Amino acid sequence: MEHFPAPLSRSQSDLLVDRIKEQFSKEGWGLWAVEVTATGGFAGFVGLNRAAFAARFTPAVEVGWRLAHQYWHHGYATEAARAGLTYGFEALDLAEIVSFTSASNLRSQRVMERLGMQRNPEDDFTHPGIPAGNPLSRQVLYRLARSAWKASSAPSPG
Repeated sequence: MEHFPAPLSRSQSDLLVDRIKEQFSKEGWGLWAVEVTATGGFAGFVGLNRAAFAARFTPAVEVGWRLAHQYWHHGYATEAARAGLTYGFEALDLAEIVSFTSASNLRSQRVMERLGMQRNPEDDFTHPGIPAGNPLSRQVLYRLARSAWKASSAPSPG
């Protein structure tokens, strides 16, 4: 939770799980639990979520992740987020998927870039859910259009 205003309390965490379950009930998709196959350990969650605030790029579906620190640097976020993009573009037929994070979260920005997402600094924004003046309120926005995803995931000739 380094790039969030504060860690979630137990009750806040329980509410988050309730919201995730509700989204699955309502839409049939959302944030998926990530389990490490070799150990069965719960690593966190990755998946698709509707941006829950008003901004110039919303309404939008985002791909996002939160993994426990011990599961960083293993490729889990990239692998699972790639599966989320595939689901969003193929099963949900989304035209675009976004991702955003605090400007200081370079690790997540690198994941977004590995996914083929593009950043236009003019799209960066101040997150309305983070108090003004908090250094985490400045967010960078990455986008991926279905057409760009299809072009990058097409098999190479030969």
